[in-house]
Amino acid sequence: MIHSERQARDWLRELPDWDEAAMERIDRLVQLLAEENSRQNLVSAVSLEQVWVRHIVDSAQLLLHVPRGTMPWMDLGTGAGFPGLVVAALRPDCEVLMIESRAKRVEWLERARIAMGLDRAKILGTRLELVDCAAAGAISARAFAPLDKLLSLSSRFSTSDTVWVLPKGRSAQQELDDLRIWRHTFHVEQSVTDPQAGIIVGTLSGRKGKIR
Repeated sequence: MIHSERQARDWLRELPDWDEAAMERIDRLVQLLAEENSRQNLVSAVSLEQVWVRHIVDSAQLLLHVPRGTMPWMDLGTGAGFPGLVVAALRPDCEVLMIESRAKRVEWLERARIAMGLDRAKILGTRLELVDCAAAGAISARAFAPLDKLLSLSSRFSTSDTVWVLPKGRSAQQELDDLRIWRHTFHVEQSVTDPQAGIIVGTLSGRKGKIR
């Protein structure tokens, strides 16, 4: 389990996706986040004190469950850029689509994307319901909506091969246990940053009673 900022950095160095260029992009993200957080409340001030644990590694660990080459990666309700900007920073060759409806957040994400040199990342500044239907290779969402609602809103972007990686904190197992109307292969993986937090990982086949 990762508890300190030093442990977080050491963990990142062991990732297959980590190199000097990735380190520069992530360092830039951390700097930009601290600067912007003084203008708008992107993340809590307390979490900035452990930004590498709470936001960088917490996002980067999702890559462990998604094979390289899987794309496009769709991140729903990206907000402050987690996990979308971290995914794009560590896999710059991957097409990452970040969906965010709040104008100030969209402006911040676009500035950060440009400053980090993420040419294959794209910010979609609109509500999820208005995004054109297209198949995603991977779908992530951090603190976006309860699982059942999330699936109802976004299952149209999923095929039977789409990998879902959904950080759900301490509610992960309960939300999965409460899921009744969907056919899926979801299971809960332990978070490396919080002993009581989980990540829902798997694929979705559709609603029970319907053939996709």
